[in-house]
Amino acid sequence: MSLTYLELSEEQQDLLRDLPFEGNHLVTGPPGSGKSVLAAQRADLLALTGVRVQLLTRSNLLRQTLQVHGDVEISTVHAWIQAWHRARTGEPAPQAAEDWFDWRALFALAAVEEPTAPGAVVVDEGQDLPRSFYRLCRLLGVPVTVFADECQRITDTQSTLDEISTALGGDCARHQLIHQHRTTRPIAALAARFHTGAAAPSLPSRAGPVPRLWRYSDQRALVSQLVAHAERHPQRTIGVVLRTTRQQLALHEQLERTAPRLRSQVYVGAAAEGRHRTLDLRRPGIRVISRASAKGLEFDSVFVPDAHTDGGDPGAAALKMTYYVLLTRAREEVHLGYEGEREPPPIAGIRADLLARAV
Repeated sequence: MSLTYLELSEEQQDLLRDLPFEGNHLVTGPPGSGKSVLAAQRADLLALTGVRVQLLTRSNLLRQTLQVHGDVEISTVHAWIQAWHRARTGEPAPQAAEDWFDWRALFALAAVEEPTAPGAVVVDEGQDLPRSFYRLCRLLGVPVTVFADECQRITDTQSTLDEISTALGGDCARHQLIHQHRTTRPIAALAARFHTGAAAPSLPSRAGPVPRLWRYSDQRALVSQLVAHAERHPQRTIGVVLRTTRQQLALHEQLERTAPRLRSQVYVGAAAEGRHRTLDLRRPGIRVISRASAKGLEFDSVFVPDAHTDGGDPGAAALKMTYYVLLTRAREEVHLGYEGEREPPPIAGIRADLLARAV
């Protein structure tokens, strides 16, 4: 995920060059437009001005993938807020929900903060954060640059672009990226089927295979397919995205038993113990991750084999955004799958030119 400035597209270079160092900024763009890369580049450039820069994201896994070259601190938002609160009070930040904070208490503390050098904050996947976080930054007087796409809001604490802008204040300037650079045209065309915005992003020109839909008799059939795919493409990164931790661990265990030479990996969260807390995303192979952890990541091939777990209204915005995010993680191939006799509601009836049915 690390690129030099000269390796960026003309659009990306223009954005970085034209972003003022002062003030609050909201940068939007579709999946594959390079927001995570640009967030790291923006943090590096701000650090060159001599200010203290924090590059923040909600996801611990995404934090592991972000790469900077300058004097930039990379952290999750949770860790950053906890560090700020402990530095001021010596105590952990008060929580009002399972994984977030008592925002009123934090606002009260921020209101009596002694004036300090504001530094700067850069946020990647900013749509995943509650608007109260941005209000806290405003009270602290910290200039913020946010990279976000409101069509990728699949967390339970999410913000629209308007909510982010409002929370940061009237001086928040908006900037937009247009072009996608990750996916092929067929993958982007299927993803557009699940886009929830006013107008779907323009399709990239790069060719590739049409995404495929598979019906699995059981998990062993999925494992066989994954092993064969990894052996055919030994240099590819392969992301397998599942809904639950139980599914992840069961699949990973069977992969290790069936093909230990492939050295598959599983990530079940920062709170996990041992080897399931991190992923080595630099080498090829199979990575088993959750849907929530997929945000901001990319793989050569993406498998979503549990579409049968998605019931309810196929037109629901939350479900459509989930599939939009999952599909756009792929650079080369997408494979959707399900168990049972009928195609699941989210994908039933999609035209064969967008989603080919495997024989």
